[in-house]
Amino acid sequence: MTGEKLHAGVITPLFSGVRRLVAPNAGMMTGPGTNTYLLGEQEIAIIDPGPAMSEHIQRILSEAAGPICWILVTHTHPDHSPAAMALAAETGAQVLGIVAPEGRHQDRTFAPDREMADGDIFSTNEFVLEIVHTPGHASNHLCFLHREHRLLFTGDHIINGSTVVIDPPDGSMADYLDSLQKLKQIKINAIAPGHGAIMANAYEAIDWLIEHRLYREAKVIESLRLHPSTALEALVTYVYDEVDTRLHPIAARSLLAHLLKLEEEGRASNEADRWSMT
Repeated sequence: MTGEKLHAGVITPLFSGVRRLVAPNAGMMTGPGTNTYLLGEQEIAIIDPGPAMSEHIQRILSEAAGPICWILVTHTHPDHSPAAMALAAETGAQVLGIVAPEGRHQDRTFAPDREMADGDIFSTNEFVLEIVHTPGHASNHLCFLHREHRLLFTGDHIINGSTVVIDPPDGSMADYLDSLQKLKQIKINAIAPGHGAIMANAYEAIDWLIEHRLYREAKVIESLRLHPSTALEALVTYVYDEVDTRLHPIAARSLLAHLLKLEEEGRASNEADRWSMT
């Protein structure tokens, strides 16, 4: 599912009226960098303007080739939305999305002019986007479906080349799996992820993510059976035994999301920060 190699600062035409610009914020959590998408030719909409990096903001402005009228944000994590307000101040564009929830790793500067909800329609003279609320990675996460191309802009709900961290309390594994199932009910020709290349096999990617999360959940259950009354820090070494131990602190966040899902379902319990099967 990795596809082409992406380069920061390069504008890439993808479909008629759809271009991609990769932000220069490559890293362990962001892959080649955050994908900023430019939609339209006469009046431009930006999806996920990315981090508040002046180099990237200036690149968006120079590549727009038309007035930037709208800025849409999938969610308010610091690699996706912080450039929105600076870009809006520069262009007068309307900002759309959902305000940041409480908790860490949220962009508190984000102040949308219009809050969007599941089922909303965003329409211009050149294209139409259907709004899909997809909580899980973030409670305020949105995906945008380009009606003509059936191209789904997924932010961090689906990325190319890796899975995303589900970080409680804002992240929810139960919501994440429900949101993936929800996408299977929509006609999608391709996925435009927040990180990585276009994914042509949309349903294959969705099914793989569901299967992977359920596989990990099965490992959680088996590990709890073998090691009852175990602290999170020890449990992660069993559940993510194939993962580099340097990544275990990050993996522990998704593990906690799995455990909380099992607890909500009455299948796991927590006493004094030690987890067991019920």
